[in-house]
Amino acid sequence: MLLALVFGVTLALLGVTAGALVAVTSEHFRGATVVGVVDRDASLVEYFVNGNLRESDLDADRIGDDRSVELSGLLGVLTDRDDSIARLEIRDVDGRVLVSDDSDLVGTAAGIPSGMTAALEARSTAVLLEAGTQTEAAGSLANPNGMVQEYLPIVSGDGTTLAVVAVWRDARTLMAGLEATQRDVMLVTMVAGVLLAAMLFLVFRASQARLTRQHRQLLDATRRDALTGMLNHGAVVALLAEEVETARRDKAEIGVALVDVDNFRLFNDTHGHEAADQVLLRVAALVAREGAEGSVARYGPDEFLIVQRGSGTAQMEVSVERLRADLRDESVQFGDSEALPISVSVGICAYPEHAASVTDLLSAAVVALSEAKASGGDGVRVAQTGEEERVVSGSFDVLQGLVIAVDTKDRYTKRHSEDVARYAVFLAQRLGLDDEMLRTIQLAGLLHDIGKIGIPDVILRKPSKLTAGEYAMFQQHVALGDAIVRDVPNVEVVRAGIRHHHERWDGDGYLDGLEGEAIPLIGRVLAVADAFSAMTTTRPYRKALSVTEALKRLGDAAGTQLQEELVTQFITGIETDADAPLPGEEPVRLWRPELWVA
Repeated sequence: MLLALVFGVTLALLGVTAGALVAVTSEHFRGATVVGVVDRDASLVEYFVNGNLRESDLDADRIGDDRSVELSGLLGVLTDRDDSIARLEIRDVDGRVLVSDDSDLVGTAAGIPSGMTAALEARSTAVLLEAGTQTEAAGSLANPNGMVQEYLPIVSGDGTTLAVVAVWRDARTLMAGLEATQRDVMLVTMVAGVLLAAMLFLVFRASQARLTRQHRQLLDATRRDALTGMLNHGAVVALLAEEVETARRDKAEIGVALVDVDNFRLFNDTHGHEAADQVLLRVAALVAREGAEGSVARYGPDEFLIVQRGSGTAQMEVSVERLRADLRDESVQFGDSEALPISVSVGICAYPEHAASVTDLLSAAVVALSEAKASGGDGVRVAQTGEEERVVSGSFDVLQGLVIAVDTKDRYTKRHSEDVARYAVFLAQRLGLDDEMLRTIQLAGLLHDIGKIGIPDVILRKPSKLTAGEYAMFQQHVALGDAIVRDVPNVEVVRAGIRHHHERWDGDGYLDGLEGEAIPLIGRVLAVADAFSAMTTTRPYRKALSVTEALKRLGDAAGTQLQEELVTQFITGIETDADAPLPGEEPVRLWRPELWVA
């Protein structure tokens, strides 16, 4: 869109420039032509004056009638020889006609028109009159074709203007030349403009194609793992959420297998990163082959996720066994080492057999994988289906699975979530909320940023300010978090906290733009805790602020970003409560004499 706008503006500027060029060129040609006519007529007048006039001829009181008729006849001869001259007059300084090629006009008081004023100051003037324009000639003079109106001074030796010769020359030939020149200039300009427009079109089209390709590559890079080319963690979680929605509607199954490379850390520590990358690429190729009918992703540093719609645990077990059989034939060797085997541990689960939501499904896969690895690796475990063994929605197991998911994505997010839970519970206690609400707020604090597992790492960990497009993508983490936990029963209040903890008291927050008390209380409480935690934790783009500075900025945000009463309660508690939670492993207690001394 931007390139199209630039292209349109460029063409408009080109058109304006071409029009201006034609106008300027025509005007310059017009002026040059008029100057040429004046120069020629000045020579003609000079020849006539020097050869025929006497000083007395320029005085109305001294020139006689016979002399006037004689000179008028001589002017008539000039107009007969040059049929483009329509009128010739010699006027005295008062504007009276002394001599004219039309003898009937001799003695006419023509006055001093505007064009003649400059000639009285010894300066020749000329103007091109359009066809039909009235002339300044004595009597009547038709102007069907346009005329060049000239005033040429007759000057004495001391520079005084004695009289003025007025010439009116038919401009038909001149106008025809001007029109031809305008056509030629317009034609050349149009051809050049068309060629330039075509060149610009090709350049802009190539630029647009390149930008589109780069945008596609950049978008793909946010969803793909750089080493394996597979979907990354965030992309596959988002895809799985869509698959679950579709499967729920179509009453279909979804098979999930979480594959972990055994002893990967030993590969990495003993033989280096390049050797470990070779192992990952070997496993990735086989995983991609087995998951060709579904979706595959690099889920963690040494983990892969296979998602197959329409498959249950039985089909997933068959695919996994084929993968393990292929790996038995694989080995790697680095330097002088022996041929080293490659093996994997796998956790399998299925929707809806083991879980009814994305959160529970991934939790079940993590638990099954842990059991597979606990037996020494190179094992496969299917998630338990017994009611007493199932992951119960809302239980500590589900919560732990979510925390593991967050931790796998980003350690900062996990620690930040724990801090937010502590601060939010502290604020809720100061507000006098009941125990049930305290437990709900703690759960919401731990899960408030669960949606960040779907945000690309290049955005989540970018060590500089986000662009507008990146920030808009980042804002979606609250909606994704809401979607991830919405199938967990009895968590409507938790969902409200997850979705609305970035709303602002003044209504300028996201995603729903709620204002004031329209924001759920849990969202307002989490907003205060989230802001304090964000400021007192080192981020990729800045170091942590001191508690004092963070509290000051928190106070500055009261009434705009945050509810003032909640901010006051939180700041007062942090400054005065001996058990107030503070950031860091060994927090420094604040001491405010004005608050502690009565």
